[in-house]
Amino acid sequence: METALAWKAIILGIVEGLTEFLPVSSTGHLILAGSLLDFSGDRAKVFDVVIQFGAILAVCWEFRRRLGNTMSGIGSQPVARLFARNVMVACVPAVVLGLLFGKYIKAYLFAPVPVALALIVGGGVILWAERRQRVGIATSAALPRVHAIDDLTLADALKVGFAQCFALIPGTSRSGATIIGGMLFGLDRKVATEFSFFLSIPIIFGATLYELYKSRSALDSADLGLMLIGLVAAFLSAIVCVRWLLRFIASHDFTSFAWYRIVFGLVILGTGYSGAIDWAA
Repeated sequence: METALAWKAIILGIVEGLTEFLPVSSTGHLILAGSLLDFSGDRAKVFDVVIQFGAILAVCWEFRRRLGNTMSGIGSQPVARLFARNVMVACVPAVVLGLLFGKYIKAYLFAPVPVALALIVGGGVILWAERRQRVGIATSAALPRVHAIDDLTLADALKVGFAQCFALIPGTSRSGATIIGGMLFGLDRKVATEFSFFLSIPIIFGATLYELYKSRSALDSADLGLMLIGLVAAFLSAIVCVRWLLRFIASHDFTSFAWYRIVFGLVILGTGYSGAIDWAA
């Protein structure tokens, strides 16, 4: 394996791990990073799927106790059954819409300019949602009503599931859609973030298997080393990111991520239209 190619795998793996669970869009960052590194085509698409699996393994590792308790108690503990039900119900809307429109979304929206626009619009939505919550808390008009993940109702889970559908648009961010959507629907910021983590497990795991099956003709045993490097890089960086994010939300909101999205989106548009970077290539 070429050294340069191995470094590309490490960089892309780190990008995936650091952005998958932040409200900044991992897909958008991978599209842009792939463009800059000249790593695209069918080989790159399969690689992106594999490193997403590395990121989701990090969540499984970090929450292994809760997942183990749920799996072992699903037949005897009502709390475990309700938790599993909420996660699965929240997955349904995005799965249905993804199967119906996924091909068209990839054909028309998986490009730098749509990603940049989604980053900017999403940043504006986060700023609005955070301001709405601050005003609501200050005036007691919109206090969070769900302060524990086990207190989620079926309706809460379904609402978050519909919010997740916006993440089908590259640049929107799956975690951003579910966390901000959850907050708008009355979930405490910590609960919305944790539920987003758990919701990512079946969504990304299922999408990984589905995409690998569809791309099976592009799989090549010669790329196994490259895939493994990217997967490990994504796994390790995702662990760092998840642990950091859980500490961060204890005393911060998501305003900084909103401004990052807006500035990043404007930089993409500015460099593209000025000719400094040929994103289309």
